[in-house]
Amino acid sequence: MRNLTLTTALAALAVALPGLATAQDEAVVIDGSSTVFPVSEAFAEEYQIATGNRVTVGLSGTGGGFQKFCRGETSFSGASRPIKTSEAEECAANDIEFLELPIAMDALAVIVHPDNPIDCMTVEEIASIYETEAQGVITNWNQVNPEYPDAEMGLFGAGTDSGTYDYFTFAMIGEEGASRGDFTATEDDNITIQGVSGDTYGIGFLGLAYVEENRDRVKPLEISFNGGECVAPTTETAASGEYQPLTRPLFMYANADHLDNVANVEDLAMFMFNEDLAPDLVSSTGYLALPDEAFTLGQAKIEARKTGSFFDGGSEVGVTPADLLAAN
Repeated sequence: MRNLTLTTALAALAVALPGLATAQDEAVVIDGSSTVFPVSEAFAEEYQIATGNRVTVGLSGTGGGFQKFCRGETSFSGASRPIKTSEAEECAANDIEFLELPIAMDALAVIVHPDNPIDCMTVEEIASIYETEAQGVITNWNQVNPEYPDAEMGLFGAGTDSGTYDYFTFAMIGEEGASRGDFTATEDDNITIQGVSGDTYGIGFLGLAYVEENRDRVKPLEISFNGGECVAPTTETAASGEYQPLTRPLFMYANADHLDNVANVEDLAMFMFNEDLAPDLVSSTGYLALPDEAFTLGQAKIEARKTGSFFDGGSEVGVTPADLLAAN
C-alpha cells in the first residue's frame, strides 16, 4: 500500500544511493520475531523494488531466530526483546558479533471479547491472572476482583519462545518467563485473536499492531499503572509515553561480519534507516516509527560497526531508541 510519494522516493533511491546495485546476488536472509515480521517484510519488499536485490524473510520467533542467527545462518534477526545472555554467549562461541538496532516502537495490548463488561484493569490484576502462582488457582474473573463477572476465563497469549511473552512477563509480573503454563500459548498472533474473539470471557496479550487490525473482533483493555488513570493502548499513547508499562522498542540485529562480507547486507541495513522511507514503511505496518534523530544515529552506528548489546541480558522498561543507538 505505497503512496505516490513513497513510490517516487523508492525510484529515486535506487539511482541516488551509492552501493544499491541491481545485480541478482544471493538473497539476504532475515528471520526472527513474528511481531517484527511485518516490518521485516515491508523493508524486504521495498528494498527489492528499489534495487532488484532479493531478500527472504523467515518467521521463527525471537528465540528461534536467534538460534539461526547465532549459527551464522541469517544476516538479520528481528527481535521483540533484547538478546539474552545465553544467546549472546552462543553467538560469541561461534565468533558472531552483532549490531543491536532498534527498528520501530511497539506497544503490547491485553485483549478481551467486545462483550466483556471490563474496560480497564490494573497491572496488579493482570499479573494475578498470568503469574506462576495463578496456575490452577485463578480460573474465574471474580477471583481477580469481586466486581468482575462470575465466569470462567479462557487464557491466551504469546508463545514462550516469543519476545512478546518475555517482555509481557517482565513488564507485568517483574520477571521474564515467570508465568503460569496453562494458557494457550502461540507464536501465531492470529490464534490469540481467534481464541479471544470466540470466547466471551477470554483474555489474551499480543502486539498492538495485530489488535489495530482486529478492533472489530476484540477489545483492548485500558491499563492503570502505579495507581494512575486508565490509559488505552494506541499508537498515540505509546508514542507519548502515557501507555505503560507495555511500550517497548523492537529490534533488528545485524551480523557484523555479513555487513562487510555478504552482498547487499550493508545496503539493506542502511536502507532500514533511510529517513525518507523508513517512517512511512514502519507506520504502514501499524507500528510506531522511530524519532527523527534515530535515523542519523542508526546509520552512524552501522558505519561505526558498534557491536554488542545495551542490555544486561534482559528487557528494561522506559529505554529510548536514542539510548540504544548512542550506546558504545
